[in-house]
Amino acid sequence: MAKMTTAELRGYQQICGKDGAMVAIACDQRGGMRTLLASDPAEQARITNDMLGDTKSDITRYLASAASCVLLDPLCAVPRVVDEGVLNRDTALLIGLDASGFDVSPDGYRLSRLVPGIDARRVRELGGTGGKIMVYLRADKPEANAHNTAILRQCIADFGQEDLLLVVEFLTYQLEGESPEDYAAKTPWLVEEGTRISLECGAKVLKLPYPGTPEACANITRMAGDVPWAVLSAGVNHATFLGQVEIAMQNGASGVIAGRSLWKDCISLDRDIQRERLKTIAVPRLREIQAVIGHYRQKAA
Repeated sequence: MAKMTTAELRGYQQICGKDGAMVAIACDQRGGMRTLLASDPAEQARITNDMLGDTKSDITRYLASAASCVLLDPLCAVPRVVDEGVLNRDTALLIGLDASGFDVSPDGYRLSRLVPGIDARRVRELGGTGGKIMVYLRADKPEANAHNTAILRQCIADFGQEDLLLVVEFLTYQLEGESPEDYAAKTPWLVEEGTRISLECGAKVLKLPYPGTPEACANITRMAGDVPWAVLSAGVNHATFLGQVEIAMQNGASGVIAGRSLWKDCISLDRDIQRERLKTIAVPRLREIQAVIGHYRQKAA
């Protein structure tokens, strides 16, 4: 397994809390956030990057300030959260490299994209503690992954040259014509094998979908060795995610990088409503997650 350098390890320590666990708030979404803010496509199209930046600033100020790290995008949120003094000095900053959405190959596979002009040097210039790259993987379809693993290797090499922390995320996806039942049955294996691919590409910190079973979590922990992994929320409801976090932590996860499960029903184009919901709904949810993580970190110690 690839081992973190001293500089990368320092960055990793900064995205973790005092107990050494990752608790990062993800709000680098753009298209997905627009669909939550407005149901009508025409209204979604009227939501500007500046308007998304307002929402991300509120999430950063009212929710991420209670966590160890925030994950933001470089189009709507950074550098404004730094320049405007929104980002708490004790909250680390991960900057997303992946562009919103994806292209589709002639065979129907998802092709990941990068935000133009955002590399390790630019992340450092923007004040980032590190970066995050997300790619789509279908481990059962090697022909689906060449484009995306090339992006992954490129980003890992770039951040290695800059000696800057990079968190590697992948998502699986349902193929056209694949039944929900077949896809669900494959998910634990797809996440395990996607983890293997990411590690083979040189990932040093992982952000993973919940793989579906305690056994799959334990397999990932064994496979990853000293490479820490955080579970992402994928927008499931809070109660479901809380159960997933508990199982993941029981089986070797190092924390969470969570977004929509915390704030998806709290954001609003009315900022007064948004701020109140973040304080009264999202923060208590975060505290529950932190309590679960803290329990298992204490047991591990």
